[in-house]
Amino acid sequence: MSVRTKPSSQDDRLAEVFGAPVDQLYQAADTDTRLRNALELRSHLALTEEQVDRVRDRVHARSAPDRSMDELSEDELRMDTYWMEAALTTRRSYLTALDEVLSAEPSPEPPRPVTFAQPVITARMIPTSGETTARPARGR
Repeated sequence: MSVRTKPSSQDDRLAEVFGAPVDQLYQAADTDTRLRNALELRSHLALTEEQVDRVRDRVHARSAPDRSMDELSEDELRMDTYWMEAALTTRRSYLTALDEVLSAEPSPEPPRPVTFAQPVITARMIPTSGETTARPARGR
């Protein structure tokens, strides 16, 4: 299976940031260096997440409730712990690097026009000669 078809936890975010599904992004990666870097990190992340899944499934299978306790191996579980620690550390590193790349990307949406909530006065009255704005008081 190609790394391009392996899912990763960040596929939706990549599609959101670059404005297209991941399979289409791989086709456009030749012309955009930032996209190519992001997809390279995504590929490594997908492989690392697959390793995390494999180790997790192996630990679950070895420690399943229907298995005999005599089959548990301290050495195998210790080795799985090392593998899991390495895979999770690597995953965190790829997530951090990918987050930095994606945070630097501009939004794919065009900028929205600015609208103001308050109406704007566009015309004003200019008094003509002989008109005043003050009126004489009544009764005088």
